[in-house]
Amino acid sequence: MKLIWLGHSGFRLETGSSVLLIDPWLTGNPMLNESQHAAATAGATHILLTHAHFDHVVDVLALAKHLSIPIIGQYDLMGYWAETEGVETIGFNKGGTIALEDARISMVSASHSNTFSTRDGLRTAGSEVGYMIATEGRVIYLSGDTDIMADMDWMGDYYKPDIGILSAGGHFTMDMKAAAYAAKRYFAFKTLIPCHYRTFPLLEQSAQDLIDGLPGVNVIEPQVMKEIEL
Repeated sequence: MKLIWLGHSGFRLETGSSVLLIDPWLTGNPMLNESQHAAATAGATHILLTHAHFDHVVDVLALAKHLSIPIIGQYDLMGYWAETEGVETIGFNKGGTIALEDARISMVSASHSNTFSTRDGLRTAGSEVGYMIATEGRVIYLSGDTDIMADMDWMGDYYKPDIGILSAGGHFTMDMKAAAYAAKRYFAFKTLIPCHYRTFPLLEQSAQDLIDGLPGVNVIEPQVMKEIEL
């Protein structure tokens, strides 16, 4: 299984014959050079979306149409796009699980906000979510943009993820110290990868506080377009 950071909160997850683009922000992403866009998206089979803020969604519809692949996400937004944009979607909701050929994806809660811009102003796009991805005998917790939540208690106990991908940049989400606290209190990760950081000056630029707060956990600071073997 390979995980490739696309900068910010975007990832490419390769498992079996499935290639998931997770919150793929390409256009205007200061961390991902335009020359890398084709390699980042080549061979993708699905797009997995946590919520509709611009830094997660701006390229999603164009990619779904160009690559002829479905978007996986929260039911309300997926239903709206299926009706108005002519794209294939897989909509489900918190507590639900869908099966792909090489993975089972369960939707869980996140604590953030979820709006997108229209010519009539901001509109709510269902609710923000995270995911538990079970594949190759591992379970990945993808937090999406979130604060610490009490729900992390049962989520960690029930799904028992051994890999965490946590938003940890601060200002809009947990910062590194908060992410370390959440990981230590609610989960038993063997591997932890921070995201939603380094993109802009107001976000955290280093994961050192996360590393220092989790002795014994393999905290990996991802590098853009560099493979991480999981």
